[in-house]
Amino acid sequence: MYFGRRLFLGLALSAAGLAPAQADFADCLAGLRSAATSQGISASTFDRVMRGVTPDPKVIEAMDTQPEFKTPIWDYLASLVDDQKVREGREMMRRYASALAAAEQRFGVDRHAIAAVWGVESDFGAVSGKWSLPQSLSTIVCTGKRRQDYFKGELMSALKIVDRGDIAAEKLKGSWAGAFGHTQFMPSTYLRLAVDGDGDGRRDLVDSPADALHSTANYLAKSGWVSGATWGYEVRVPAGYGGPSGRTTKQPLSSWSSRGIRKLDGSALDGSGQAGLLLPAGANGPAFLVFKNYDAAYSYNGADSYALAISILTDRLRGRPGVQTPWPTNDPGISRVERKELQTLLLQRGYQIGEADGAIGAKTREAIADYQVRVGLERNGRAGKLVLDSLRSGR
Repeated sequence: MYFGRRLFLGLALSAAGLAPAQADFADCLAGLRSAATSQGISASTFDRVMRGVTPDPKVIEAMDTQPEFKTPIWDYLASLVDDQKVREGREMMRRYASALAAAEQRFGVDRHAIAAVWGVESDFGAVSGKWSLPQSLSTIVCTGKRRQDYFKGELMSALKIVDRGDIAAEKLKGSWAGAFGHTQFMPSTYLRLAVDGDGDGRRDLVDSPADALHSTANYLAKSGWVSGATWGYEVRVPAGYGGPSGRTTKQPLSSWSSRGIRKLDGSALDGSGQAGLLLPAGANGPAFLVFKNYDAAYSYNGADSYALAISILTDRLRGRPGVQTPWPTNDPGISRVERKELQTLLLQRGYQIGEADGAIGAKTREAIADYQVRVGLERNGRAGKLVLDSLRSGR
């Protein structure tokens, strides 16, 4: 039976009676159906999965607010690598010790790094996303303006996952961009790299932490992870440093040493292979020498802030310290516990921001901005140390 726009949208109206945007979306879906069947996806699977799907404008809004690229690095790390995350991570590593040990042995990837990805991506499975992949991906493909070919491929991959019986459509919920499961694989990545970690013959990244942990280890291994090597470490750069930097500007350690770069304790640099000098907040902030394992973490999301969060959390799960050099700001980031405290204090002052959950959304930012104006702080709506200290003081 032909999958027309009326069947798909479940409307009694004819196509001519649809609002223009809705009609365009229906036309786009009809084209996607043809593309899906040409790739071997059954028409019945497409019809079943996509029936009733409508565009979600919030997906397009989310495309423009990716935290890895818009949030100051000190805020990003403060919210993702805090004491609470470390405590939770150590408990989850204890709980899933056998799965992590097996993944480490199977793929040669440090279990602490695997757990760090799990913690950053989904808070160890607690927050894996609520967006329906068929809806979010079709929204981007049919109404978005960027990378539509890429997201079309991800939608086709999601449909293949369902068509093959790997994961049910209703289980495919995740980020607005299509990442899903404990460690947030994109559908195409799932098809390439997901593996069975619990021995049941399935690759279930949604309901099986073991499958997700093994699949993440496989991903990092395929991305060039060097077994037994470090991702990097924090270093000191000379005052006024103006030399080369960047993850991809790899040089021998002797080259960095000749420029006066040392470990934080003043000792000589060490490590295997060439390294890049990372200055995420400029030469006046923390500096890091990063090796191939940092690049493997970077490949997971394509942002230095993300790769640094994975790397620092890896260290902290091992019992090592976090970033030691102060960030070049008078308004440092705050932890999730502190964010909840900030929201609680705003609620006590009558701001209607909903629950104090530590998630800084639009209502919290608006309340912060209003409060900043009232007390003479810079109006930026940012949840930082200055605002929290002011609220604590009872101003």
